Amino acid sequence: MTKAEILARVDHTLLKPEATWPDVQRICDEAVQNHTASICINTCYVRQAAEYLKGAVPVCTVIGFPLGAMDTASKVFEARTAVENGAAEIDMVINIGRLKNGEADAVRAEIAAVNQAVGDKALKVIIETCLLTDAEKELMCDIVAEAGADYIKTSTGFSSGGATFRDIELFARCCKGRCKIKAAGGISTVEDMERFIALGADRLGTSRAVKLLAGEAGEGY
Repeated sequence: MTKAEILARVDHTLLKPEATWPDVQRICDEAVQNHTASICINTCYVRQAAEYLKGAVPVCTVIGFPLGAMDTASKVFEARTAVENGAAEIDMVINIGRLKNGEADAVRAEIAAVNQAVGDKALKVIIETCLLTDAEKELMCDIVAEAGADYIKTSTGFSSGGATFRDIELFARCCKGRCKIKAAGGISTVEDMERFIALGADRLGTSRAVKLLAGEAGEGY
């Protein structure tokens, strides 16, 4: 793949809690220069980033991040507010505890509620694969598709592990085109990016891609 083809699938990400507005401006500028799919930032900077970018690159943000353990009403409010502030894409974290407790219907209903709140904006559902069994991952492929979300996403990058090739293979097998796939967290080489895409990832969530593809050392998410 060419550098441009890879970057067109990258959500250029900055989710560190200590990130400042100048930090966010920097990744906005990098995203514009490199034609990434989006920038992915915390909700507090969505309005500023959307005004700064003026539509040059879509703004993606994260909801219920990074734990997913707040109530549904809070996630719905956060998602709706993010869209009002200019977010074009929403990445939400599922309630992992409810999934572990066997409450599949509640997890599905929450995703559907957030999906309704964001309207025609893209919704990506983070399932935090490092905390799930294969059976739970397979179940989540069905749930994400049934709830009407656009993507299933591996990881926040803030738990015990990130995307793995095996998980993207599982997603591709179980989703069967019903939703798209995003690999995120721990993508550390150009070869990683190429392989994730080859295995079926439509998007890559990483803070490293721009530097890695420029031949520089990449650090972070």
